Formats: sequence, structure tokens, C-alpha cells
Amino acid sequence: MNPSLSRRTTLQAAGALAAAGLAGAVASASPAAAATADESSGDIVVTYPTLPQVPVNNNFTVKVRPVGGSWQRVDVYLAKLALIDATSGSNRAQNSSWAAFDFSGTVEVEVTYNPGSAEKFRIRPDSYGITPEVLGSTARFTLDRPRNVVVQVDDKIFDCLHLFANPLEENPPAEGDKNVMYFGPGYHTPANGELKVPSNTTVYLAPGAVVTAFVDIQGVENSRIIGRGVLYNSKWGAMLIRKCENITIDGVTILNPRYENIRVAESKNITIKNLRAFSHQGWGDGIQLYCSENITVDGCFLRTSDDAIALYTHRWDFYGDTRNITVKNCSLWADVAHPINIGVHGNTETPEMLENLNFENIDILDHREPQVLYQGAIAFMVGDSNLVRDVKFDNIRVEDFRWGQLIHMRTTFNPKWNTSAGRGIENVYIKDLSYNGKNADLSIIAGVDADHGVTDVTFENLRVNGRVIADSTGKPRWYLASDGVPMFVNENVKNLRFLTTAEAAAL
Repeated sequence: MNPSLSRRTTLQAAGALAAAGLAGAVASASPAAAATADESSGDIVVTYPTLPQVPVNNNFTVKVRPVGGSWQRVDVYLAKLALIDATSGSNRAQNSSWAAFDFSGTVEVEVTYNPGSAEKFRIRPDSYGITPEVLGSTARFTLDRPRNVVVQVDDKIFDCLHLFANPLEENPPAEGDKNVMYFGPGYHTPANGELKVPSNTTVYLAPGAVVTAFVDIQGVENSRIIGRGVLYNSKWGAMLIRKCENITIDGVTILNPRYENIRVAESKNITIKNLRAFSHQGWGDGIQLYCSENITVDGCFLRTSDDAIALYTHRWDFYGDTRNITVKNCSLWADVAHPINIGVHGNTETPEMLENLNFENIDILDHREPQVLYQGAIAFMVGDSNLVRDVKFDNIRVEDFRWGQLIHMRTTFNPKWNTSAGRGIENVYIKDLSYNGKNADLSIIAGVDADHGVTDVTFENLRVNGRVIADSTGKPRWYLASDGVPMFVNENVKNLRFLTTAEAAAL
């Protein structure tokens, strides 16, 4: 867990400490000395320069230190989140908090809730198994690997802390390096609020950098947008990747885009990793994928005001199939709509497909959607003559959510969004899906008719509040296994199976 550190990485750590100005009361040792001493044990902490013009939130105080070392203060900033009024439809933006730092080895984290006393602290995702030591309004816990965690006080949904503990940057570019667009600490406003990225270019947002821009990446290959800086208040979506190949997004944070955080269209070989994104306005999806292939989304934290992950084919002037998509090691929190949504938009005139979709090791932290048609922590709403096939989910943990369904899997013809029904859903394998909670409404698997159905769906080791849901066990023989979810299944669903792990292994 203590990776070897290159000289440049170590110097970067020392430089970031110096830039953050932490040689004073919080950390008594000089930054260079602290970095050198920490290097000997493998435990290094790097905090960032203050983000200019990004509002702070003083509800939380955060400190971090290598085990046994000196505490360093971590700046805490404001995040805006969505709360839709189910009666009026109005969106009442809510205040929340976030903070970030880099480290290696093992670190201690101390979080104090400043508005007053706290009866309990919860560190989420629950799957991390982090139980803090609590004294009054302060919680302390240890991290031994990079994590995206939510520190929740007394079950507050919005007045919580999103804490992003990053790995150390490895060989970050320097200002003046060839083929590098370098944004150092400070506030940057590119002309017209747009940043156009050319091919064979690294865009680097240094710790402490704030860039207010729509990032336009079209017709580009072999480029990267990396760093620990922030894309802030983009006038449209924060980033468009269209007709591109070999693009990497790594480590940046997106705050307050007007629309979606990232849209990928008609592209291939795209990697999005360690992205942290917040949205609160309408149509504030996390990552949208249209007509693209060979896409990897890895290690991201998305808290969004529309679908966190959305996979489509044709829409507007985007055309083509979507295939070979992997989403893994992510935490998803949808304050509006779905954490995962598949198949709504497509091409009725020249039908397309979505295939080979893989979701692995994902924590779904919340789902809130009052509209029944648009519910589902995991949703397939397949329309526009789309065919969705060969989909795998593995090790998906769904914590209790506020309002919605666990599974919503339908071929559908919704005239609001579609010009035809979806062709079908085929060959879906869902392994080790767990839900723990009490708020889930009735799940749905349904086909429009016999010609637009759902076929070959298998659940292996589906657990609802610890109970395994299987055709063979845990129920009267005349009950349907789906009753244990509970789930409605219509007559246009064929070959739906609920298996135990042992039964699946024996096949």
C-alpha cells in the first residue's frame, strides 16, 4: 500500500505543501522537511492551495496527517445540490461540502461538524467498513488507500462532507513543457468561456487551479485533461468529447456546470478516471455516452441532478452503436433520476444497439425520483428501436435510497422521448447485487409486447436486506422468486432466473 515514490513525485509533494502555506500553526515542520520525513515511512500528505473564487463552506473543519505526524488543515468548499419538490417541480438548491487532498501510505483524518453537536457519524459507502472514533462533534478515522467518502452527520442528506482522498500525482507536467496547456494555481477564464483542446496535448489543472470554461474536445486524438484542479461554473456542459480517440480524463473535479458534466459522443478508446463531479441544475447528468465504444469509467464519484451514468445511441446529430463500455469502482448518487440509465435514445429509422456493457464494483449511495416512469437505481428504459444486449453487473451495492425502485428494466415507447418502442433487452447477467433498506418501491421487468420483449435475464446471489432471492429456496414453492424483491414481471419477459451462487457455479 506504500508505492515507491519517484524523485519528481516527492518534489511535487514538497512543492504542493509549500504552495499551500502549511509551514505555520497547523504543521510546525517546514514543508520540505515534512515531505522528507514522511517519505522515509511511505506516509505523505499533500494539501492544495486555496481555490480562488470558489465559495467555502464552514460547516466542517477537516484535518489530515500521516500517522503520528503533524495535522494539516484541508480547505472545505461549497457544493450545490438538487432537491426537487414533488408537488411544484421546483428545484431548491441545497448547500453541501467537499474537500480533497493527496496522500500515500496511511493517514488519519479528523472531521469536525461546526454547527453543533452530532449524535452519530457515518462514513459512506458502507462497504468500506470505516467506523470512526467519535468525540462530541468530531470524528476521526484512518485511510490506507485512496477513497471517495461521504461523512454524514445524523443522516443529513445535504449538510454532509464529500471527502476525496487522492493518490499522489505521478510525474505531473511542468509549466513550459512541450504540448502542455498548463493552468497553475489561480483563477482562469479562457476567452468566451471556452477551452478548445487540440490533438496530442495535455491540459493540466494544477492543485489550486480554477478554470471557468466549457472544455471542447472535438475531432481530437491522443490528448489528456488531468490534474487536481477544478472546472467551475461552465456555461454549458463542462466537457464535450466528440469524434475523438484515445482521450483520458483523470483527477479533475467539476462543480456547478449548467448542464451535464461530461458528454462523450461518436468516440472510442476514452478513459475517465478519478473524476469527481457535482451538479444541481436541470439536465445535470454525470457522464453521458452516445454512440461510442471502448469506454472506461473508473474510480469516479458522481453526485448529480440527473442520471449519474447514461448510455444511449443516436440523439441529435450523433449516430452509431454503443459498445464495450466498462464502469467500475465508482460511487453514484443521483439526487434526481437514475444512478444508472440505459437505452432511452436511439434511431428508429436505422436501428442501433448497445452491447457489451459492464458494471463492476459500484456503490449506489442514493436515488431520488418521484416519477414512477423514471425510477430505478438501475434502469433500462429501452426505446427508439434500440436493442440492448450482453450486459453484466458484478458486485453492485445499493444503500437505502430516498425514493424509487431498485430495478426498472423495460422496453418502452414513451412519446415524450421516443418515436418507437425498443427492440428488446437480451442476455443480462446481474451477479452479487445487494440492497439494504426499506424505501424501495416495486421493481419492474417488462416488455412492451411479445415482439419487443426482455429475454435471458439472470440474477445470481441477489440479496435484499441480507436475504438471498432465488427460485429454489426461501419461499413457498408456488411463490415467484421476484415476490421477494418485490418485483413485477410481465408476460413479455422470458427466461428470467434467480440463482444462488452454488447453482450458478454448477451450470
